[in-house]
Amino acid sequence: MGVGPGRDNSESPACSVLHTVEWKDTQMIIVMKPGASEDQVQHVVDLVRDFGLKEHVIHGTDRTVVACIGDKRHVDKSAIENASMVERVVPVLAPYKMASREVRGERTQIRVGPRQFPLGGRQVGIIAGPCSIESREQILLLADVAQKAGCIGLRGGAFKPRTSPYAFQGLREEGLKLLAEARARTGLAVFTEVMSIEQIPLVSELCDVLQIGARNMHNYALLEAVGKADKPVLLKRGLSATLEEFLLAAEYIINAGNEQVILCERGIRTFEDYVRNTLPLAVVPELNDKTHLPVVVDPSHGTGHAHLVPAMCRAAVAAGADGIILECHNDPEHASSDGAQSITPATLYELMPVLKRIAQAIDRDV
Repeated sequence: MGVGPGRDNSESPACSVLHTVEWKDTQMIIVMKPGASEDQVQHVVDLVRDFGLKEHVIHGTDRTVVACIGDKRHVDKSAIENASMVERVVPVLAPYKMASREVRGERTQIRVGPRQFPLGGRQVGIIAGPCSIESREQILLLADVAQKAGCIGLRGGAFKPRTSPYAFQGLREEGLKLLAEARARTGLAVFTEVMSIEQIPLVSELCDVLQIGARNMHNYALLEAVGKADKPVLLKRGLSATLEEFLLAAEYIINAGNEQVILCERGIRTFEDYVRNTLPLAVVPELNDKTHLPVVVDPSHGTGHAHLVPAMCRAAVAAGADGIILECHNDPEHASSDGAQSITPATLYELMPVLKRIAQAIDRDV
């Protein structure tokens, strides 16, 4: 389990929860004492299952925590508290349980790509690439650009959900194969969107991170399906989703068994029309306070205008984002999709050293 910068991780994940909180339901965490053995932890897990709850065992740097989720309210709390090497049992107050800092006080690091870059650590990861994959020449060129600029990942859409059925829908399986070739060529982690349950096996085979687009944040069947996949998931915030709804969507993935969730703020729909979406960067420190999951910002969709992207990248790093995912195209004027919000390789090269200086000012790096 990773430790985030500027965070005191000496206390247990439950230390901030008061013992005076009224016991209302069975959403709880069981904090084991330091040195608890595997058999002692397993005994607690067995007790939890006896009460009809579902357990998630979390191994921290100093101790183990057993998070319990279920609908039953008649749980003998004292029976669990009296088990060997149990330090305390406390309720989880947030509606999102596994994503909450009440369950895990330390920041989660999620390693992505062939080089296992840790998103959620000291270094801020930059992911760049086109909105959609248009050709082999295009995606390999932009992969080389991203690698040369110092990015950790390559984004590219193989399956494109478009508002109009007549718009370019992506190269589909061919696009996935091109992404895999670009990964082998550069060592970059590959991020691409999965739009349906049927696409998950193929995308998982050829790519590193499964992206859930804003339109699918409320597609609970899809969230549960990627929750059963053994791949990190980049979850984009829905166009009109509240922070709580966003984290509950992440909870669906985690509860299905996949703890490798990366949150992505990509802007929300408001009354403004000078931008495609409104990018609420205040959500970055708020998410860092409420959840242990890594937070990535998408300034391309968050503004819709290439000239605004560099400033929002700078602001996102300063606000504490763990990563930035942006659109970069070698010929934005002729891009098949989202050319207006795609920066050029020259802009990316100019931007990276600036982001590095901002990151260093807050004791991080790019």
